Amino acid sequence: MSTRPLPDAEGLARVAAPLLPRCSFPPAGTAVTCAVSGGADSTALLALAVAAGCCATAVHVDHGLRPASAAEASVVAAAAGLLGATFRAARVEVADGSNLEARARAARYDALPAGVLTGHTADDQAETVLVNLLRGSGLDGLAGMGPDRHPLLRLRRTETRALCDELGLPTVEDPSNADPRHRRNRIRHELLPLLDAIAQRDVAALLARQAGTLRAEAELLDTLAAAIDPTDAAALAAAPPALARRAVRQWLADPYPPDAAAVERVLAVARGEAVACEVGGGRRIRRSGMRLATVAR
Repeated sequence: MSTRPLPDAEGLARVAAPLLPRCSFPPAGTAVTCAVSGGADSTALLALAVAAGCCATAVHVDHGLRPASAAEASVVAAAAGLLGATFRAARVEVADGSNLEARARAARYDALPAGVLTGHTADDQAETVLVNLLRGSGLDGLAGMGPDRHPLLRLRRTETRALCDELGLPTVEDPSNADPRHRRNRIRHELLPLLDAIAQRDVAALLARQAGTLRAEAELLDTLAAAIDPTDAAALAAAPPALARRAVRQWLADPYPPDAAAVERVLAVARGEAVACEVGGGRRIRRSGMRLATVAR
């Protein structure tokens, strides 16, 4: 933990100035909530939010998975105090076991307000793209995270660490980030270094740029798909397949869209190859009079 004195507001502005143009914070004066674990990325998020003129609140969520996790809230509280930000702590219960990373993430977001900002960087974006690729995700998964809740997606981990060091902000290291049980950690510590060596270039930067390109294309497809009435079987069957799939996904998102197999079953109903199909979540799609409708099972 660093013990250097924190610069005054002028010093914070000076240190943050080279990074803020690559961040996507809302306008100065906007109230924002930052999820702050105590690591360098999320602590830098809080510092940059303050430097951007936002009215920042830091929220630390303790998952109760490690004996030291409760004490980390005090580190976040100290950083918030040094920066002049508000602090709040929350606790959730997550049992150790299978699928731990996903369950902890879900519990964390349940404890955080809608629209919370996170400290994910370009390195996290690259890891997310690879995680989604290994899951067999389509275009949306390969587009990674959007900038709305992730203002630091154009920064690197080396930059967030350097910011915290220069400001003398206290941070903590989460030992679970080195646990090979988690696929993301193996991607971070094994796969990405191997890809760098094979490609002889910084693959994380490449993947982060590609994600931005794919996100722009996905947003365009969403705009075009919005013009299709997904309950009109004839219109859905006549639409280009890529747009028809997105129209169905938009229609049935609750809040997450159905999987690819369910979407294809709906399109088969639209084409008249079936009169009804299951789409998950206790719902069926039925065609009647060339109209599609959702019905409870």
